[in-house]
Amino acid sequence: MKKYIFEIIFISIIILLNTACKKAPIPYLNGPTSQQITTDATISELNNLVTGTESGLRNNIAIYLDVVSMIGREGYRFSGSEPRYTSDLLGAGSAILDNNTFYLTNPWGSRYNTIRNAYVLIQAATNSSYLTNAQKKAYTGWAKTIIAYQLLLNLNLTYENGIRVDVADYNKLGPIVGLSNALTAISNLLNQGQTDLTGSDVIFKLSSGFSGFTMVAGLVQFNRALAARVDVYQQNWTAALTDLNASFFNLNGSFNTGIYHVFSTASGDQLNPLYLPLNNTGENRLAQPSYVADIEPGDDRINKVALRSAPATQSGLTSNYDLAIFKTNTDPVAIIRNEELILIYAEAKIQTNALADALIAINIIRIGHNLPIYSGPLTRSALITEMLKQRRYSLFYEGYRWVDVRRYNLLSTLPLDRPTDHIWKQFPLPFSEK
Repeated sequence: MKKYIFEIIFISIIILLNTACKKAPIPYLNGPTSQQITTDATISELNNLVTGTESGLRNNIAIYLDVVSMIGREGYRFSGSEPRYTSDLLGAGSAILDNNTFYLTNPWGSRYNTIRNAYVLIQAATNSSYLTNAQKKAYTGWAKTIIAYQLLLNLNLTYENGIRVDVADYNKLGPIVGLSNALTAISNLLNQGQTDLTGSDVIFKLSSGFSGFTMVAGLVQFNRALAARVDVYQQNWTAALTDLNASFFNLNGSFNTGIYHVFSTASGDQLNPLYLPLNNTGENRLAQPSYVADIEPGDDRINKVALRSAPATQSGLTSNYDLAIFKTNTDPVAIIRNEELILIYAEAKIQTNALADALIAINIIRIGHNLPIYSGPLTRSALITEMLKQRRYSLFYEGYRWVDVRRYNLLSTLPLDRPTDHIWKQFPLPFSEK
């Protein structure tokens, strides 16, 4: 992104601190500057940066999930005030993906703002005289993990068009790099984060979204879970299995164990922007009809959608089912959870020809969702199809189906909602990157 995106970045840090999950006093009340905090930050100042950075992870997450879910034909976003959800994103007629509009620039900019905040945290922790070396490593390891996660989300959007990964110095931004190099850079950041976190001393607090993962062991597990996700995107199957073993992956554990974005009604905090009441009018999040049409009888993941009292229709699109994943406006949104890790394990085992192991994992998912065990062919091809099917339903509206069908060259299998619609492979680079 161009330098001007970051010129007022420290203002965004202060805004994030004011809207964070947990509040703390903001230092330098007469006007803090990045230079003051990065020169010799106190522990209180550093912890404010952590809180603000975590809060920033949630910014525009709804737009990101709407975008990738609509292109991946998981759902519809109907909005009386915004027709581009049903035109541009679904490739209606001659519509194209705009490189200078909200559905790209908002999530893209939010991710890089959070990255910049994390780099301020790294610099501040590194230069602080109030910390031991082990405490510094905890701050920098967590920040590097967050940077890698945010870069990956932007790469999911632009894919082969690439991203900037060298953005530590906003006065000297690195070039756009392609998909392979970007994934390598993200993997390297996660490895650096793991190295920093190992043997560190965590003295900062995180929100309840990190419950069970707030200390060193848990943060390393979080880091390795993200690394396993990146590994499968790189088709590095052996590394994925290694990283899963260092994560919170548990074949027999709860599917929902993991790390989440959290929301609350507290003053200054955020509500879950993905929540809409069932049977709403005007503003809707809906299941694409094939979600219900293709689901196996008895699959309890049908409860991720709810039958409407009347169909919702807009721009030639109709759905009878509301998105029902979020029951209230304070429900959490997953960052990464054990169900995804079980499916990563299944995928890596398939790709390494350990088909019996993969079958065990697939059947854990199936049985866990009230389905009988898999009875199809025990071949690599058939199990890939089954694994992708389980990912479709287990990770519905969590941001993966478009990514999954794209990396398996299956974009053409997505349903066309209208005869003149198109399936997009990737977004263009934002106009600000030109």
